[in-house]
Amino acid sequence: MGSLTANVSLFHGVSYVPPDAIFELTQLYLADQDARKVNLGQGTYKDEQGNPWILPSVRAAKEKIRDANHEYLPILGLTPFRALGTELLYGENSTAVAENRVGTVAACQALSGTGALHLAGAFLYQTLPAQTPVYITKPTWSNHRQVFETIGFEVREFEWYSPKTGRLNLSSILDALSQAPPRSVFVFHASAHNPSGCDPSKEEWQQIASIVKERQLLPLFDSAYLGITSGSYDNDAFAIRYFVDELGLEAVVCASFAKNMGLYGKFRPKLRGGVGERVGHLSIVTKSAGSATAVESRFAQLTRAEISNPPAFGARIAATILGDSELRRQWGRDLATMSSRISGMRKALYEEIERLCTPGDWKPITEQKGMFCVLGLPVEKVLELREKHHIYMADNSRISIAGLNQSNIDYVAAAIDEVVRGYITE
Repeated sequence: MGSLTANVSLFHGVSYVPPDAIFELTQLYLADQDARKVNLGQGTYKDEQGNPWILPSVRAAKEKIRDANHEYLPILGLTPFRALGTELLYGENSTAVAENRVGTVAACQALSGTGALHLAGAFLYQTLPAQTPVYITKPTWSNHRQVFETIGFEVREFEWYSPKTGRLNLSSILDALSQAPPRSVFVFHASAHNPSGCDPSKEEWQQIASIVKERQLLPLFDSAYLGITSGSYDNDAFAIRYFVDELGLEAVVCASFAKNMGLYGKFRPKLRGGVGERVGHLSIVTKSAGSATAVESRFAQLTRAEISNPPAFGARIAATILGDSELRRQWGRDLATMSSRISGMRKALYEEIERLCTPGDWKPITEQKGMFCVLGLPVEKVLELREKHHIYMADNSRISIAGLNQSNIDYVAAAIDEVVRGYITE
C-alpha cells in the first residue's frame, strides 16, 4: 500500500475556470471611472435614466404580501403560483390544461429560468434514452450549453440566424430539424431570441412545428422574455400554444419572471422596496393525465434533492399580480411600457446611424425583436468601443437595447460609426 504524500491538497488537480463573460463585463463597467461609460452588456431592463425599474404592479404586490409568513413552501412551490403561471403560459382555454396534461400537475416552481432549465434537463436526462442529443441555436444564450453539458447531455448546435445578413436562417433551422434523430431535444427561445433578436413569424413557427411533429422531436421552450417582446404576453406565447394546443405535441416549457416582472434577485438599497427574488416556472405537457402525475412526482424528488423547497417571496409577488384583476391589468401596462421603450430605442439608434451614413446594412436593428440585437462587429472593434469609447457589450457585439436612452444614444451611434469606418478602411 503506497504512502500518502504529505501536504498535497486533495484539490490540487482542480483546474481554474475563467469568470462568466457577461458578469465579468459588468465588473469592468463598474470599475470604469469615465463619465461617458455605457453598459450595453447585461440584459436587465433600465428606465430612461438608466436606473433599475421596479414595476408599479410589483411594488403594489409587495405591499399586499408584506405580512406574509416565513414558513417553508411545499416542495413543488407555491400552489397558486404554479396554477396561475400555467394558465398564463398556455392560456385560459388550453386543452392541455383542461385535460390535466399540464397545470399544477406536471408543473413546479424553480429558481428563475436557469433553475427551470436545469431541473428540466435533470429530469430529461433520467427519462430519455441514453445518447439523446440536445440541440441549441447558434448563437444562443451562453448558459444553455453549460447547463445541459453539466448534466451529461451531448449538445449540438444549429444555425439560427445568418451573421452575414443579421436575419433568421429558416432553411438552416428546417434542415437541422429534418436531419436530427427522432426524439432529440430542441431548445427554442419562445420569443426575443437571445442574442440575435431574430424571431420566426407565426407562419415560420408553423413550418418549424410541422417538422418537429413529423420527426417526433421534443421542443423545450426557454421563455425568458414573454410580454416584453411585443408588450402582450399572449402574442409572445404564440409558439408554445401552437405546438401544444394546435398540434397536440408534448413539450417542456421553462419560464422566468426575472425580465417581465423585474425580479432579478438583486438588492437595491437606494430604492425603496428594492429586493427581488428569482422565481421561475417549469411545466411539461404530456399525452395523458397519468403521465403528468408521474412527471410531477419526479419534479418533487429532484427538487427535494437539490434545494429541498423553493423560496417564497418572488412566487408570492407573481401569484399576487396574476391573481388580482387590477394588478394584472397594471402588469399589462408595465409590459407595454418596457416593450415600447425598447422599441423606441431600437428605432432611435437605427435612425441616428442612418443619419451618420454609417457604412453597412443596419436595418436588422429594427427588424430584430426584444431586449437584444447583434451589431455584426468583429471582436477587435467591440474591444475598441470598450477601450476607447467606454461602451461595454458582449464580445459577439450583442447589445442590450434597454441600456440605451436619450442621453447616450447619439454618443453610442457616433462611436459605432467611427469604429465601423475604421474597419471598412483597414
